[in-house]
Amino acid sequence: MSAVFQRPSLLRRIAPVFQGFDVLLVLALVVLASTGMVAMYSSGYDSGTRFSDHGRNMLLAAGIMFLVAQVPPQRLMSLAVPLYAFGVTLLVAVALFGVTKKGATRWLNVGVVIQPSEILKIAMPMMLAWWFQRREGQLRPLDFVVSFVLLAVPVGLIMKQPDLGTSLLVLAAGLSVIFFAGLPWKLIVPPVIVIAIAVTLIVWYEPQLCADGVDWRILHEYQRQRVCTLLDPFRDPLGKGFHIIQGMIAIGSGGLGGKGFMQGTQTHLEFIPERTTDFIFAAYSEEFGLAGNLFLICGFIFLIFRGLAIASSAPTLFSRLLAGAVTMIFFTYAFVNMGMVSGILPVVGVPLPFVSYGGTAMVTLGLGLGILMSIARSRRLMQT
Repeated sequence: MSAVFQRPSLLRRIAPVFQGFDVLLVLALVVLASTGMVAMYSSGYDSGTRFSDHGRNMLLAAGIMFLVAQVPPQRLMSLAVPLYAFGVTLLVAVALFGVTKKGATRWLNVGVVIQPSEILKIAMPMMLAWWFQRREGQLRPLDFVVSFVLLAVPVGLIMKQPDLGTSLLVLAAGLSVIFFAGLPWKLIVPPVIVIAIAVTLIVWYEPQLCADGVDWRILHEYQRQRVCTLLDPFRDPLGKGFHIIQGMIAIGSGGLGGKGFMQGTQTHLEFIPERTTDFIFAAYSEEFGLAGNLFLICGFIFLIFRGLAIASSAPTLFSRLLAGAVTMIFFTYAFVNMGMVSGILPVVGVPLPFVSYGGTAMVTLGLGLGILMSIARSRRLMQT
């Protein structure tokens, strides 16, 4: 007597690969990615292959997310130290013999030109989450000191390149882990007070501090100019203040409902610089107005809250800290980009997630989304 076994269908064989995917997170990504494609078509349809390349980058990010989602959080934790050490080593190599472009040494030629600082956007929170996982249940003040040292090394190397935008993102990711790990408020409040006083003094003494020839010592000259331009963009309206002024004009001219799809005059008459990359939010605001902005912001809020929900229900401390930090990376990207385009933050070259054109940033976003999806899948698969 022979038994006949029915071969499972293709759908049944591939179903386990998608099992446990967070539907709400995928929904948020679809909404933001669709909005980004619409904005890119309008602002970049006459910029060669920008629209098609943006679609390709979206698919690349989706592929990376899918692959990383298959990696369990335990495996990610084992990669934290090697990835951090590899990233810091590459940053040291950049400082010693990196490629210099436009006055900045941010790249390394290893057959292909790469930007190692991008690795630290993910490696930094992974490393700190690993550190606090090792110290779970026995945290001491010294452990927080060690975490700040681990954070300061790559941030200092990135600022030396100089690359203020990336250093801020790496710093924000690291600080998120340290905060979520339980940093005492008595260590948080004093630096916040010092920063608030410093900002107040800079605003109060802006005419003297921003006068020609004044050296701020702690900042490069181009960084000082960005801060001074933020405080008074009309001090050089056709030069350093041009970006901020044109961005604010485009956002304001959009009104409540916007000028309409592909009807933005500031955008299509090319008054907005970098309209497909850093300043695409200004182009989007002009055409879709306040209503479109609220829709986009709600999409980011939904993504952030979903990420935090995944973090709060993660099974291990490493997973909770890493998911929380990755979520805050998305918040920092969106907040800094919208803030600099709106004239409330200095221009630091941070793209708007899923909307701005950029292959490297999209790879980083895909890695972050894959980590979130991996943590969400691990919880769901444990429950089932």
